Amino acid sequence: MKRVASVVLMSSALAVSSLYGAPIQLIEPAEALKLIGNKNVIFVSGDDPDIYTNNHIKGSVEMYAHHLHHSDLMGNMHCAPLYNCPKEAQEYIRSKGIRNDQTIIAYDNYRGPNATGVYSFFESFGHKNVKLLNGGFDGIKQVDPYQQKYDALRKEKKELKDQIKDAKKANNAPEVAKLEAAEKSLTSQMEALIPKLAVQPGEEPKHTPSNYVIDPKAIDTKYIADKHEVKKAVDDIMKNGDKSKFAVIDTRSMEEIIGEKKMDNVARGGHIPGSKFVEWKNITDEEKTRSFKPNADMQKVFDKVGVRKDQTIYAYCQVGAGRGSHIVSALRNLGYQDVKVFTGSWDTWGNDMNLPIRR
Repeated sequence: MKRVASVVLMSSALAVSSLYGAPIQLIEPAEALKLIGNKNVIFVSGDDPDIYTNNHIKGSVEMYAHHLHHSDLMGNMHCAPLYNCPKEAQEYIRSKGIRNDQTIIAYDNYRGPNATGVYSFFESFGHKNVKLLNGGFDGIKQVDPYQQKYDALRKEKKELKDQIKDAKKANNAPEVAKLEAAEKSLTSQMEALIPKLAVQPGEEPKHTPSNYVIDPKAIDTKYIADKHEVKKAVDDIMKNGDKSKFAVIDTRSMEEIIGEKKMDNVARGGHIPGSKFVEWKNITDEEKTRSFKPNADMQKVFDKVGVRKDQTIYAYCQVGAGRGSHIVSALRNLGYQDVKVFTGSWDTWGNDMNLPIRR
């Protein structure tokens, strides 16, 4: 534990030395598409294994954001504020075949939380080059010419099926045979396109382990915080209210906030006292299927709840890597300087009977 404490203290000092925050690095689908297959780039899916199996960028690895944080059954994070202890994190990254010299492009379906969880995880462990795919694999599908051809054929095939159904009802055997032959041809064309698609279904392949190394000197805790730091902020908020130099943002659903819904076998439901409520869905651009709304729209969301740029802001969800990291990423891109993901989040707070809650 002394070694872990020294790592965290060292990384904290490094974080403090950086006076200003920085936006996260976004990459748009058209640019990302060109990098698929590049050996110096690795796409990392933050979605769960089922989503990965149904849709993943070719050659990518799966690292479900919700599982990137590691707490015990009581919600304790043994290397807090890090998502995981360096040794275990290093072994996990190695098992995915990821190298230190690769550019990591974190992605999810398009909504953003799981991708930002991956981004925050690697950033905190000092990976030098991390980007987030704005629009996820849905965005890649929109710009992939092979996908466009595949979708056009699929639409045509669907129309043929309806025609075949009508021809069968009319007992028009010659027309049925003709249409079924056309359908078979379309199916062959679609099957030929599948290996060329940028986004494909299938199980995650086995990876050749890498020799990835987490450098203790590179660990950066600037954008993450533990429960003790958040508790000090809560105490100040309870004392000073809206004049506090701190803000805590709960990014979860209202069912979770009021304690009606509990996850991960946490002992208590509810929320952190003094929290401001900004559900992560208010940040995702559903209309354009992008991970973030335009800056002006996002700014209105935070202005509405009174989050100020002169405050130190903590965002939390169930575990931190996900909805919490999504809100922190949005704040960073809006120019907020002192913003942090509460790693462990409600898994940690809800299980600690010494910490206050509200319902």
